[in-house]
Amino acid sequence: MAEIVLVHGAWADGSVWLDVIPVLQRQGHRVRAAHLPMTTLADDLAEVRREIAGFDGPVVLAGHSYGGTVISGAAKDNPQVTALAYLAAYVPDEGETIPSLNAQFPDSPGTGAMVFHEDGWSSLDPNLFPEAFAADVPSERADALAAVQRRAHSSCFATPSGPGAWHDLPTAYAVSTEDRILHPDLQRWLAERAGAECVELDASHYSLFSQPAAVAEVIDKVSAHG
Repeated sequence: MAEIVLVHGAWADGSVWLDVIPVLQRQGHRVRAAHLPMTTLADDLAEVRREIAGFDGPVVLAGHSYGGTVISGAAKDNPQVTALAYLAAYVPDEGETIPSLNAQFPDSPGTGAMVFHEDGWSSLDPNLFPEAFAADVPSERADALAAVQRRAHSSCFATPSGPGAWHDLPTAYAVSTEDRILHPDLQRWLAERAGAECVELDASHYSLFSQPAAVAEVIDKVSAHG
């Protein structure tokens, strides 16, 4: 049994883990899902650190998409954190940003769904969201996810990361092979660089909805190493 903090990606909130959480709870884990402010990377790191401190003992962090950047920083030099799980997530090293990582591989076909506004905030085109993010999720749920999306400030993506905790902790990675947002080859490269125990899921970017049991299994397995 482990204590686990789940960290969502951009344009979302902690509810994206609703299908994963019951599986983890049935496995005996205590789970909390963070709700990132998505204002700055520093604010998001601070929120996850508060969630970690809410547990008394060792904690496993799991991050989806941009949430991988957050757990990489929030776990650094935090003795409570014992393991990391990345689900179709970024795993930056010091000085890297999400744009700099994306630039190393061809553009993903779903990136056209992202809309960056003049005030610095970003959102997703609701008409393009289902195909770009959730092609293997039932259409009614995908449309609902598009409707409840949150804005994310572009500074979260552009701020260089600090040292990554993945250098020092047991790490797992689940690649989404049908991902149209985060290029699957970039995911594989990040997993290999991190020395992560890697599995591949035949899933869209939102594997959290299409394959929650498989996602939970990745988190459960790495928690045993913590």
